[in-house]
Amino acid sequence: MKNIGGQAVIEGVMMKAQRGWTVAVRDEKGEIHLKREEIRGLPSFLKLPLLRGIVALYQALVIGMRALEFSAKKAYNEDNQGPLSSFSIVITIGIAFFLAVALFIFLPLYITKAVGSLIHSVSSNSLFFNLIDGIIRVVIFLIYVASIGLWKEMRRIFEYHGAEHKVIHAYESGKDLNIDNVRPFSPRHPRCGTSFLLIVMVTSIIVFSLIPQSWPFSWKFLSRLVLIPLIAGLSYEILRLTARMKNNPFMYLLSLPGLMLQGLTTREPDDMQIEVAIIALKEVLNLEDGNTSEA
Repeated sequence: MKNIGGQAVIEGVMMKAQRGWTVAVRDEKGEIHLKREEIRGLPSFLKLPLLRGIVALYQALVIGMRALEFSAKKAYNEDNQGPLSSFSIVITIGIAFFLAVALFIFLPLYITKAVGSLIHSVSSNSLFFNLIDGIIRVVIFLIYVASIGLWKEMRRIFEYHGAEHKVIHAYESGKDLNIDNVRPFSPRHPRCGTSFLLIVMVTSIIVFSLIPQSWPFSWKFLSRLVLIPLIAGLSYEILRLTARMKNNPFMYLLSLPGLMLQGLTTREPDDMQIEVAIIALKEVLNLEDGNTSEA
């Protein structure tokens, strides 16, 4: 059984395995288009605990950008545009990182500082301060996810997200990959990126509590930026553990908040969406088995 991850894209699904990734997209005429790429092997030291989480996050960002680019072109019949350059990808990721830092690090910290100026117990207790900071961060995240879910196009992506999870569940259960076998499975999966983000937020509360409360605002903000790789690495290991031990009652309880949160980021897919996810998964399994011809 191979370890498969995935991502919903515009009118399609990306599936990733160890050796490569594939994306299947349905265009406006109903035809399904495929793209597949191999992934270069990593040095052994980058597969060590903590480090592998940072590498996995970087890979997910880069591959996600390439998959989204392909899906946008095929879904909207825009093949005349050339592929994104490495520079364009770096700039796009940089802008996304800046916005994420502003929304999920700077803003919660600033609001918590304002609350601390009104409530002494918040400003004087590091754990309490970071607990309030973390709660505000989670609330902002929930508002953000719920808001984008109101967008019609994003609801379609959430349906493909559900299709991706259903197909992976069926594969991990040893079922033949067809629509009838896949349909009964849950659209929620313990190894989902949504669960990862929630774990990141909870882990950050604990890690940020180590920052001295006496530090000025600017130092607290900068230290949070420096600690992002550590938090990402720790969160990745926690996600792997909860997914590997999903049948353990304690681990199930740990993963339950992330599964509940997926109620905002997944929707029940239709059979055509499930078909796309099945094709993407079969293609990445072919790639893993050594069939490297371009699709």
